[in-house]
Amino acid sequence: MDLCNSLERRIVLKKYSLSYKYLLGILMGTYILVLVFLNMITPIKRFSETENRDLEQRPAFSFDNLFHGRFTKEYEKYIEDQFFIRDMWIGIKTDCERILLKNESNGVFLSKNNYLIQSFLMPSDQNFKAKIDTINQIAAQAPLANKYLMMVPTTAEILKDDLPAYAPNDSESAAIKKTKELLDKSITFVDVSNTLTTKKNEYIFYRNDHHWTSKGAYYAYNELSKYMGFKAHDESYYNIKDVTDDFLGSLSSKSGYQFLKPDSIDLYIPKHEKSYSVDYLDLNKVTDSIYDMKSLQTKDKYNVFFGGNFGLIKITTHVPGGKKLLVVKDSYANSLIPFLMDHYSEIYVVDPRYYEDDLSKLVRTNNINDLLILYNVNTFYNDASY
Repeated sequence: MDLCNSLERRIVLKKYSLSYKYLLGILMGTYILVLVFLNMITPIKRFSETENRDLEQRPAFSFDNLFHGRFTKEYEKYIEDQFFIRDMWIGIKTDCERILLKNESNGVFLSKNNYLIQSFLMPSDQNFKAKIDTINQIAAQAPLANKYLMMVPTTAEILKDDLPAYAPNDSESAAIKKTKELLDKSITFVDVSNTLTTKKNEYIFYRNDHHWTSKGAYYAYNELSKYMGFKAHDESYYNIKDVTDDFLGSLSSKSGYQFLKPDSIDLYIPKHEKSYSVDYLDLNKVTDSIYDMKSLQTKDKYNVFFGGNFGLIKITTHVPGGKKLLVVKDSYANSLIPFLMDHYSEIYVVDPRYYEDDLSKLVRTNNINDLLILYNVNTFYNDASY
């Protein structure tokens, strides 16, 4: 009797197990079909504001691409970029990692003070030398001008004590020292490291973006004035205007971290404003403001400064004296240039990533007096576009 009961229980359990497996298979199949259907009806996006980059588009089919494996690789990238509510899944992933006390995502570290920091990796000696050669070549195209280089340390150096202990982070200070040693003697090195270090407890860097804030740029402007021979204005000279408190920048996009406190962006506007013109020579467009307020409605709100990066911009300020400045730069300069406008009659702004003309001709034609080369350490030494 017990043997019969035992056999009956085993039969029932086996049937239950099979039913459970069938049900699980049906649910999984339904889930996959629903995802496939949702992916099919979801409109294809061309740009991700969250990640601030172009997204992969559906690849064109050809038997040649299929045979050589290119089509499947491109299609995988396309599916990854166009996956249904992709941004939400990325956020869930990073949030789960935070719960598990993992403070790194895609090379970006969440520091103990909730700053997102991208650590610095020193390039090889050969690549480092090539970068310095680029600086020296730029300076050589302005032989008669006073030449200055400002290499700005980032949060990876100024806030390095806030990084997790395991974070790989080479010394930007060592890179700056090495830069000074290899720099052509005709170039004056403007060192703002100590200035920024003494102000590190102030809001001089954005928490979610790799740039410095207007306050950080203001402190650097004060230090720059000691080298370039003009008198910097006190902060009281400006109305400091908070134009947004909803800025989630490049490091937020790169890491995927969500539920972080957004940054604010301040503009230092002279209390006694003067007229000037901004000529975007690449676009054949002239405006009367260096600020693009429409950018505050987009993901990359740092573009409020000039609307972004362009090959060549000419600023005419009508400041007496006729002194002319050329700035060769990355985007760190965009928030510092406004402070320089009271000290030069004309300012030419060149971003080498987009400028294809002869720089020496620009210098000669416009009788440039001062040349300022301005980059942040991390971008200059680790971004292949410079």
